Amino acid sequence: MSHSTATQTSNLKPQTSFHAIQVRGLQKRYGQIAAVRGVDFTVQRGEIFGLIGPDGAGKTTTFQILACVMEASAGEVEVLGRSPREARLGIGYLTQQFSLYLDLSIDENIRYSAGLREVPPHRLAERRDRYLKLMNLDRFGDRLAGQLSGGMKQKLALCCALIAQPDVLLLDEPTTGVDPVSRREFWDILATLASQGVTIVVATPYLDEAERCNRIALMYEGQIQQTGTLKQLRQSLRLQRLEVRTSQLAAVERVLTEQIQEWQGGRGRGDGGDGGDEGDGEGGKGGGEFPLVDVQTFGDRLDVLVHSHQAGEAAVRQILQQHQLPLDSVEAVEATLENVFVTRLRQQGADPPFIPLPRSEPPKLKTEQSKLKTSNTAIQTRHLYKQFGNFQAVKDVTLQVRYGEIYGLLGANGAGKTTTIKMLCGLLEPSGGEISLAGERRNLRSPELRRRIGYMSQKFTLYDDLSVVQNLEFYCGVYGVPRPQRRQKIDWVLEICGLVGQEDMLTGRLPGGWKQRIAFGASVMHEPEILFLDEPTSGVDPLARRQFWRLIEDFARQGTAVLVTTHYLEEAEHCNLMGFMVAGAVVAEGSPSQIKAAQPGQLIEIVTNQTQAASDLLKTQLDPWRVSIFGDRLHVVLDHPDTEIAQIQTLFQQYQTDTSPLHIYSLRRVPFSLEDAFIGIVQRAEA
Repeated sequence: MSHSTATQTSNLKPQTSFHAIQVRGLQKRYGQIAAVRGVDFTVQRGEIFGLIGPDGAGKTTTFQILACVMEASAGEVEVLGRSPREARLGIGYLTQQFSLYLDLSIDENIRYSAGLREVPPHRLAERRDRYLKLMNLDRFGDRLAGQLSGGMKQKLALCCALIAQPDVLLLDEPTTGVDPVSRREFWDILATLASQGVTIVVATPYLDEAERCNRIALMYEGQIQQTGTLKQLRQSLRLQRLEVRTSQLAAVERVLTEQIQEWQGGRGRGDGGDGGDEGDGEGGKGGGEFPLVDVQTFGDRLDVLVHSHQAGEAAVRQILQQHQLPLDSVEAVEATLENVFVTRLRQQGADPPFIPLPRSEPPKLKTEQSKLKTSNTAIQTRHLYKQFGNFQAVKDVTLQVRYGEIYGLLGANGAGKTTTIKMLCGLLEPSGGEISLAGERRNLRSPELRRRIGYMSQKFTLYDDLSVVQNLEFYCGVYGVPRPQRRQKIDWVLEICGLVGQEDMLTGRLPGGWKQRIAFGASVMHEPEILFLDEPTSGVDPLARRQFWRLIEDFARQGTAVLVTTHYLEEAEHCNLMGFMVAGAVVAEGSPSQIKAAQPGQLIEIVTNQTQAASDLLKTQLDPWRVSIFGDRLHVVLDHPDTEIAQIQTLFQQYQTDTSPLHIYSLRRVPFSLEDAFIGIVQRAEA
């Protein structure tokens, strides 16, 4: 069957099928560039469908075609059985950029959106009350949108998209820059809407939250590579994961990586293999399948992808014994969606190479011992606080970061993280307390000290009306990079960003993810001793994030002290130590493993026949933050699991809906993730 253009679907009559969206052979070209190349997928009514992929994969273009913002070059697109143009009043679209008027109040933004969508006044009042209450915004109707936090802005934007009561909701990276507490609330709202029959298609760079979707499509270079449920995608990977803990992470990672590369190289020579994760070549380790596939550092542990837990653990133990390296523990755990995503894209050759910064001189701190000496403290605060009028933004913060250490400062929006970093950098004067930076306590604004510091702010620090190379030349001058070294450093940034040959492009034309990469490169070209990174990977795709963290870890191993903030708690696992901030104060501190182990109670995973009904029921008995929907599962935090599990089972047995009883298919104890720990700590501290 030949493909017709999207506009030719306009004569289609509404259908009664279970498909809310059908896409066949979708293509979109911009001149010679093919942004979308023959995409096929369907979305069922009431489904949450995830579309994930790296920057430039074609996700936003696909959303714009579905929302009738642009026409397809070829293919068939049906939304609610009609063309996108005919169905547009039944479509809500939340774009990547905020679609709010910041100088209007919450109520004024909602009324404006309702007017555009021709919502009758009597319907507007009822829907306004319902959706603002659902978003916990009903008390702030007269507050200006510009005065809202990032999470509240996104909830208001969702309200504006819902005010016409659409049957299909398109969300393009709706939670970028939103803190974990607000992000979880946002996804619980999406689960509620889906249970009411709304069809939701969402793109997100956060793969832990993509696991909440009913089905997920992996998109790369304008094509969908794979579609399935989380369970199906994990099974298709045919790999498992080990968490390895050792006191010599860098040495163990190096040895395991060398063994994997040696086998892959030998396999290629032996049988012409492609170095993938399957095969039976005769090269490398004497033929057959090498048990280890990939290794990556995460703060206080290594993640090792293996073909089987048993064979992988045996290989790790044998290799470390041969090299006389210590091993504290090996734990078998489930593979993540990020493991699936990264492995699939690496098989496509999309994994960017690791290219360390070309250094002008040997690092000042080389050995593991020197990094851990107390005398080598790079950043220290004692009883630091900051007052803005009657508001205390930072309260009594005491922390220490050593050279060679990655310290994560985590917290919800408004917790005081950015204010703390600005005081440490000398951009804000503290109201009280002490700061020591690279041994300097008095003049934190001196040019000499600033040249030893790198700072990447939360907002883009680049000039949109300058080209990429002009921005980099500017920062070379600001940070005092010697002129003979500037070209080499700039070339390095262009290479790690994948912008070689495009350096004359205006920076303002680049997507947010690419801007973040350039801003990171600009902040480290001068080889800083201390590096401040304020949400460096916001909106950056998983492969680029992996490259970011390999570079950050390389800087730390060379002796740089790194203080980083992030809303993406999967990547916070890369930190050696972390502190959780709530309302301006540090309320918990430790390594990722220590923080998870210190959580009271137990995390329970429940699978039932009625996920939304079970969630609503449990929230009548427990604090709402303790219950969250993850796709077809529930996560429930219990302080007294031995007694509360029995109470939950009894509660479900007594519950009866109009359709069927509430059945439990499985109930098991699962370990806390760092996000679960974070939300528990924040909610308990606020209570």
